[in-house]
Amino acid sequence: MSCLGNIIWIIFGGFFNALAWFVIGCLWSITIVGIPIGIQCFKMARLQFAPFGKEVVTTNDSSVNLFFNILWIIFGGIELCIANLISAFFLCITIVGIPFAMQSLKLAKLSLMPFGKEVV
Repeated sequence: MSCLGNIIWIIFGGFFNALAWFVIGCLWSITIVGIPIGIQCFKMARLQFAPFGKEVVTTNDSSVNLFFNILWIIFGGIELCIANLISAFFLCITIVGIPFAMQSLKLAKLSLMPFGKEVV
């Protein structure tokens, strides 16, 4: 089921969203200061490309990650999370869209606070 879900996800926009995250991550990684943000963008791209069968787990709850997560929320994380929540809401309208809504909720969770999280 996860393979079929990922194929449908890629066809209906997952590929372009993942490509956008990858390009943004490359742009952030040009500078040394932006490398941690670029790594988080690559993490988002990997999950955006094929979210079915993957899980977001917390690997590190340090104070440095908390600080970076607060900065991430201030400078765009809340907007990304709200966009994924709105997408999940509209996908839940139909029964067929519920599995895709669950993936949008997973993306919302990661887009709100990506530092210290890992996609497995």
